[in-house]
Amino acid sequence: MSSDVSTTAADHAMRHWLSEEPGQIEIGSEAHKRLFCRMLLDTHNPYKPAVIVWPELDPAALQRITSLPIWDIAVQTEGRAQLRVAAYTDRVNDPLLREAMTMDGGEEARHKVVLSKLVEFYGIPLAPEPAYHIPKDPEWGWLVTGYSECIDSFFGFGLFESAKRTGYFPEELVETFEPVMQEETRHILFFANWIAWYRRQLPWWRRAAFELKVVRVWAYLIWERIGIARGLDGNGEMQDANFALTGTKQIGLDLKLSELLDLCLVEDERRAAGYDKRLLRPTFMPRLARLVRRFMR
Repeated sequence: MSSDVSTTAADHAMRHWLSEEPGQIEIGSEAHKRLFCRMLLDTHNPYKPAVIVWPELDPAALQRITSLPIWDIAVQTEGRAQLRVAAYTDRVNDPLLREAMTMDGGEEARHKVVLSKLVEFYGIPLAPEPAYHIPKDPEWGWLVTGYSECIDSFFGFGLFESAKRTGYFPEELVETFEPVMQEETRHILFFANWIAWYRRQLPWWRRAAFELKVVRVWAYLIWERIGIARGLDGNGEMQDANFALTGTKQIGLDLKLSELLDLCLVEDERRAAGYDKRLLRPTFMPRLARLVRRFMR
C-alpha cells in the first residue's frame, strides 16, 4: 500500500506544479530562468525502468504491439537525444540551468532504457543500433532535439490517446507507459521557455545568426518528416519519419486528419494544464494545426 501511495503522489507531483515566484515574470529574466528550471527539477518522477512490471498481453494484443513499425526509430531517437542534450549541457555554465539540463538528458537516457526493456520483454526484434555521434555543433543538436520533441509530442499525445480509447493499447500497458508521455510534456515546456529566455540573453550581433540557425533546423526537420530523407540514413534502410501523420492507420483507427488534429490539440492542452500558467507553452504546432484545421471540415 505504501508503494502505491508513493507512486500516486509522485505521479500527481509530476503533473501539477506552481512556482513560489510572486507576480508577473518577465521573459528572459532570472526569475523566468528559475521558473522553467525549477519546474523540470521539482516535477521529476523517480520511477526506475529496471523495476517496471510489464503486463502480460493476450496473443492479439501482443501481435498489435510487436507489429508497430516504430520501435527501431523510437529507440534510436532517444539514443541520439540523450547524446545531444549531454553535449550541449557540457557548454552550460549557469549552475541551475546546468542542473536542469542534466536532468533533461538523464530522463532522455531513461526513455531509451524504458523502450529497450519493453522491446526485450515483448520480444520485439530491432535492427542493430547505429553509432551515435556527438554533434559538431552542440547548440544545433540541442535545437534539433527540442524542436523534434515539440513536433513528435504534439502528434504523439493524440495518437496515444486514440490508441487508449480504442483499446489498441491495453489499459495496463497504457498506465505503464503513461509517465514517459508526461515527461515529454515537461521537456517541451522546458525547451519552449529555454529558447525564449536564451534569445533574450544573446547580444544583438548574434541574434541574426541564431535565428538563421533556427530556420535551418526547421528546414532539416521538415525534410526529415516529409520522407525525403528516408532511405538516406547511411544504412540503406527505410526509416518511417512520418508515423506521427500515418499512425492512425497503424493503430487501427478510422480518424480523419481533422479529427486527429482536434484530438492532438485537446491532449496537448490537457497535459500542460497542471503547470504554472506563467510558463510559456509551445505554440508552433498548435497554431499550425489550427491554421490547417480552418480549411478542413
